[in-house]
Amino acid sequence: MAITKVNEKLLEDLQVMGFPQARATRALYYSGNTSLEDAITWMIDHENDTDIDEFPLVDVDIDIDTSSSSSFPITDEMRMKAHSLREQERKRKRNDEQIIQREREKERIQAGKKLLEAKRIAEENERKRNLALRKAEKEEEQRARGNILKKLDQDKLNRRSEHGLPLESQENARSTAIVIKHDKISRPVYTTTKVEHLRECLRSLKREHKGENARIRRGFETLLVYVGNVVKNPKEEKFRKIRLSNPLFQDRVGSLDGGVEFLELCGFERRDELLYLPSEKIDMGLLSSAGFVLNSAITNPFFGLLST
Repeated sequence: MAITKVNEKLLEDLQVMGFPQARATRALYYSGNTSLEDAITWMIDHENDTDIDEFPLVDVDIDIDTSSSSSFPITDEMRMKAHSLREQERKRKRNDEQIIQREREKERIQAGKKLLEAKRIAEENERKRNLALRKAEKEEEQRARGNILKKLDQDKLNRRSEHGLPLESQENARSTAIVIKHDKISRPVYTTTKVEHLRECLRSLKREHKGENARIRRGFETLLVYVGNVVKNPKEEKFRKIRLSNPLFQDRVGSLDGGVEFLELCGFERRDELLYLPSEKIDMGLLSSAGFVLNSAITNPFFGLLST
């Protein structure tokens, strides 16, 4: 196969008019290589051909007579046709570009809508999660308060038994329940306030050591042991004394922001190198509340995530 040879003078004229060499060559070849007008007419008729801008290939070369090329002058009609072809080609390219731009704009709008929808769903899920966390923590605190009241009632019965006082009958127990219910209103505010201070102390500790879950849990468990020992053995002085310099205490409690403060809220006092809980300052109700608060902080995964 060989590239077609055409009238070079006609080819040059077509190129001067703005046509690509391959298109001009193809038009001259297929129009008979006779005149500019025939070549331009062929290009108009075949402007939508997919191979219009490819060089035509032929099996053999043909002889081209260029001596008569001067007999085909470029007329105004030819120029108008050439201009029309170029304009059509520019419009076609411009339309193609506009179509591509519109498609891209549609894709951009669709992507924006999907992004906004995903953001809305994420915000809705976050709102629902926060509501669930808040509800779970409130329910946990309500259960803790109920357990504290039950523990206080049981401690009261135990103290009556230890002092040899007769146990109350079921009727008296019901009356006592009513008294306790009314007493919740008239009970001194300081007890509720202290319990809330205990809870806030642990929340603050958890926030200060965010990300150190294992260390926080170990500290809470150690505090629960200290408080539990006093509740179980209030008369044993060894359980009411803690050496501040004790390496184990320092590692698990003393090094935590709020660890010593929690014990002080439970009644412990600083005395030189000791934390000491005087026997006359033992508040079993407060200590029991501290135990429940600690147990809640250990077992409830939502503890401290939200403020009530």
